[in-house]
Amino acid sequence: MPCRLEVPDGLLFGKWKYEMPNGSPVFIAFRSSTKKNVQYDDVPEYKDRLILSENYTLSIKNARISDEKRFVCMLVTEDDVSEEPTIVKVFKQPSQPEILHQADFLETEKLQMLGECVARDSYPEGNVTWYKNGRVLQPVEEAVVINLQKIVDRSTGLFTMTSSLQYMPTKKDANAKFSCTVTYYGPSGQKTIHSEPIVFDVHYPTEKVTIKVLSQSSTIKEGDNITLKCSGNGNPPPQEFLFYIPGEAEGIRSSDTYVMTDVRRNATGEYKCSLLDKTMMDSTTITVHYLDLQLTPSGEVTKQIGEELRVSCTISSSRNATVFWIKDNMRMQTSPSFSSLQYQDAGNYICETTLQEVEGLKKRKTLKLIVEGKPQIKMTKKTNTNKMSKTIVCHVEGFPKPAVQWTVTGSGSIINKTEETKYVNGKFSSKIVIAPEENVTLTCIAENELERTVTSLNVSAISIPEYDEPEDRSDDSSEKVNDQAKLIVGIVVGLLLAALVAGVVYWLYVKKSKPTVSSDSLNPPLNSNSPNLYPQSDAKGKSEKAAAQNFPSLPRTASKHVDKDLGNIEENKKLEENNHKSET
Repeated sequence: MPCRLEVPDGLLFGKWKYEMPNGSPVFIAFRSSTKKNVQYDDVPEYKDRLILSENYTLSIKNARISDEKRFVCMLVTEDDVSEEPTIVKVFKQPSQPEILHQADFLETEKLQMLGECVARDSYPEGNVTWYKNGRVLQPVEEAVVINLQKIVDRSTGLFTMTSSLQYMPTKKDANAKFSCTVTYYGPSGQKTIHSEPIVFDVHYPTEKVTIKVLSQSSTIKEGDNITLKCSGNGNPPPQEFLFYIPGEAEGIRSSDTYVMTDVRRNATGEYKCSLLDKTMMDSTTITVHYLDLQLTPSGEVTKQIGEELRVSCTISSSRNATVFWIKDNMRMQTSPSFSSLQYQDAGNYICETTLQEVEGLKKRKTLKLIVEGKPQIKMTKKTNTNKMSKTIVCHVEGFPKPAVQWTVTGSGSIINKTEETKYVNGKFSSKIVIAPEENVTLTCIAENELERTVTSLNVSAISIPEYDEPEDRSDDSSEKVNDQAKLIVGIVVGLLLAALVAGVVYWLYVKKSKPTVSSDSLNPPLNSNSPNLYPQSDAKGKSEKAAAQNFPSLPRTASKHVDKDLGNIEENKKLEENNHKSET
């Protein structure tokens, strides 16, 4: 506190005092201007708390509420005493307000103590205000009652403000935030401190009951578990209810949930729940979706090729279902129907149906169709491009897959091993390549569990020309006819050759015989120098040698046979007539 007086000339000393409530002074500090010494009066209240500076400014440490007084600065000269008062005001900020003695819960339609807002150690005293959701709560008769108490601590002089609130809540106050503030004055003016907000549990009676179906999906299907939950809108909520199940005459007492496991289609119906006193009730309808599929026939079915098979897939469901067929993992465009079964009809058939509106509701059944048949064989042959070998193919049909075996009659060689094509739809082929040196017969044997089938095919030797032979022959009878025709042609050619040989021999014989007769009867003997016009023996030898060279297959005895046969009776008669004429 500065001394607001100007220091006069001739100042002897300066003093500070304060005034008692009754106006009497109490001196507390003295400072001499000449001796420069400072003295503090024996005032217990200010012991060791005062400092008086050279310019006569007074400082008080550790301010107290009791320091709020009228202090006076005095400057004394020989002629005059000057005084200047200073009024000291002391302020103390209160603690943050707290809501104490809070109610455990609030009940609607009932006025009850909500709590007390307490702000401590304030100076001067402050004011307490209540708020709900940020708005000031004003006193309302029998609904909002506020009482404020201010207590001062005699030892410190500080105030404690306590404000109690009685409140009648409504259902809307279930989540309301209540708080309070304390407003006080400081050196710079009015200030406010807020408490932490609190929320009270508001109890109110149930006005409505609600039943719900708890399920993992929006739709329910057979086999699912159903949990029914019944709730009331009161606080605290009801803990027990009565559940009414279709087919049950009386309600079933249970907690707020009722569980049904592995429900069936007969669980479809109206479900209800109510409070125990049956004053309030709610209901809901549950539909248990189902899907049945009947496949006729089903499982593993074995049929013979060519037989008829009727297949039906019947659906029964709670809603319209989508049906489709799958064969060997490929979706079919139409449902299967067989008037005459073929090998390609065999396979795994699946009839599948779904309810698109119901997640996870899908059914499928399988038909494993087996088409059996006895082995059927068709043989074909083909002369290869090099004309040095032939390919014989045995086309086989049947199921189970027939085992194929080849046999060969006659001499011949198999150029390479048997080759088989892939077995598809009950069909495959087995082939061999041969180069027969003579006519052979190939036999294809196909055998499965049902029967053994054998078919043969005649194949001519590659050295005999095959006139107009087709590339592929579908039966062995044509091969036999072709071979027989070749044999007949060979016989005819052989006979013609034999006749030609006989004619040549006869001509040679006649030619040789004529000069011999004329030599013996008409002409004289020739000398050695004369040419031999009819060399009988030489001509005969040469003709036999030529015949042997041109027809090596003809036996030597044949020429003798011809010579003998050519000397017949008519030729002898002609020779005798010629001889007789020559003699005459």
